[in-house]
Amino acid sequence: MNAFPFLLGALCVMAIAYRYYSAFIAAKIIALNDERATPAHTLNDGNNYTPTNKWVLFGHHFAAISGAGPLIGPVLAAQFGFLPGFLWLLIGVVLGGAVHDFVILGLSIRRNGKSLAEIARHEVSPLSGIIASVAILFIVVIALAGLGLAVTNALHDSSWGTFTIAMTIPLALFVGLYMYKIRKGRIAEASIIGVIGVLLSVFVGSYVPGSWLAPYFTFSKTGITNLMAAYGFLASILPVWLLLCPRDYLSSYMKIGTIAALVIGVFVVMPDLKMPMVTEFIHGGGPIIPGRIFPFVFVTIACGAISGFHALVSSGTTPKMLNKETDARMIGYGAMLMEGLVGIIALIAASSLFPGDYFAINVSPQKFAAMGVPSVNIQELAREVGETIAGRPGGAVSLAVGFAQIFAALPGMKGLMSYWYHFAIMFEALFILTTIDTGTRVGRFLVQEFVGKFYKPFERTDWLPGTLISSAVIVFSWAYFIHTGSISSIWPMFGVANQLLASVALCVATTAIINAGKQRYAWVTLLPLSFVSVTTLSAGFLNITDNFLPMTNDPATMFQGYLNSGLTAILMLCAITILVDSGARWYRVLVKKEYAVGGELVSAANGKVDPPEYGCC
Repeated sequence: MNAFPFLLGALCVMAIAYRYYSAFIAAKIIALNDERATPAHTLNDGNNYTPTNKWVLFGHHFAAISGAGPLIGPVLAAQFGFLPGFLWLLIGVVLGGAVHDFVILGLSIRRNGKSLAEIARHEVSPLSGIIASVAILFIVVIALAGLGLAVTNALHDSSWGTFTIAMTIPLALFVGLYMYKIRKGRIAEASIIGVIGVLLSVFVGSYVPGSWLAPYFTFSKTGITNLMAAYGFLASILPVWLLLCPRDYLSSYMKIGTIAALVIGVFVVMPDLKMPMVTEFIHGGGPIIPGRIFPFVFVTIACGAISGFHALVSSGTTPKMLNKETDARMIGYGAMLMEGLVGIIALIAASSLFPGDYFAINVSPQKFAAMGVPSVNIQELAREVGETIAGRPGGAVSLAVGFAQIFAALPGMKGLMSYWYHFAIMFEALFILTTIDTGTRVGRFLVQEFVGKFYKPFERTDWLPGTLISSAVIVFSWAYFIHTGSISSIWPMFGVANQLLASVALCVATTAIINAGKQRYAWVTLLPLSFVSVTTLSAGFLNITDNFLPMTNDPATMFQGYLNSGLTAILMLCAITILVDSGARWYRVLVKKEYAVGGELVSAANGKVDPPEYGCC
């Protein structure tokens, strides 16, 4: 089966969804209005709140939400076959993920850039606000660990890749200073400098292996994790305009440019999908992600279809930088469609490998030998890319090989497989690290917001001790999980945690719509909420019984098994509590005819109410 018709069909569906469905949501539910001043203007502090050009902010937002999820998730889910992942990516992003991101962004900009937990407290109840705070903190840590693990598996012992990624940090600092201090407002000039610098770093990096620089850029998994933690801490405490935003902006050029090139490459090369439409692993026993197609395909492919982590960005850094309300449609709905396209391209790239080569890369040598599936081109592929690729699980390496094969098949590109492979590794690492830096900063905001309820100075984002302590807590927590976990233990937990957060966000969004008297439109968020809640709670239960509790039988993994089981159970309980609490709120508004005023429910004097149209967002 050829990949061409699948990609063409996906592009057409996404274009129609953006043109009509996002316009419907913008007009009927969020009611975007440029006459309203955004938090970036009303609370401008030059640090976290700052008006930002919509293209720069689109770049930051897209880079922040599109971490490893749309790359790694579809690659890992390819074990079930091409078709299940493709359908979930396309349907999920149009009706679920893009709606989720857009509505939460609208909610936040109408509430001074407040976090999802604060919105839950206002729209549902104080209890839900507290529970959401606890759940979100856990989820941020687990999500960053799952995303960061892919970086360590891709960059360890790779001086070329590590050098390239390292060079993007001083480059971003320079671009940030250039855009905001040296040549303020000269975005085009800064963009040209930055993009040329990133491409040069890839080219120069090819000379690092075997040179005197190689030892300085060759690190073990532990070393890569520690360096990543240091970067996350630095990006969290520096002003947003200095490192985080320009680095994400530059990364977005690389991301969007590479995805566009891959789309063109698929149309030109028309690669065959060597992975079957559906494999034998749909019934369970998958060697990468244990479990059957339902419900695990829906939590393995998280970010490409719908991702709760995006709610933290849409109610974290992005609403604090939005210049005007109408920019939210392109940034909220449009960026998520772009991520869905990334996921489909990643699935195509992975499915273009022979199944034997795909599994040889993504499972350990011992497990692959036990499968009895012969590899086809694994030795030839390793020779062409100049790296050992067998037995490097996590999805990043197999994805890079798939990308490299597509690029190398283009006219005039034959023989450049190693360059394309390392370019793809850099591309993936850039994707992931832009989520690491934004996620750490969002986690810092959450810690400060939560602790600030008990000690007021802590909630001030400009209070340095609070910034340092909260950033250190978040970084230490996710780094611990990377040091002690593996892709088979972290990714299933990440998928469940991430989708549970999406359920919480959609629940809060539905409640806000009902509170605003727009219940006739509540189906927009209620539909994806119902589906995601059922699949994710089912996956969470099966994760505990089939994946994590068996780990407690081995003394080496006993603690990790109990920890993963406990955290998953806590997150499920938090999500269920918020769902029940929201249901009670809906009953009071829809049946008892109470309505919201300032976050409180007030009974109508005459039993009939026409709620004030302050807007759900």
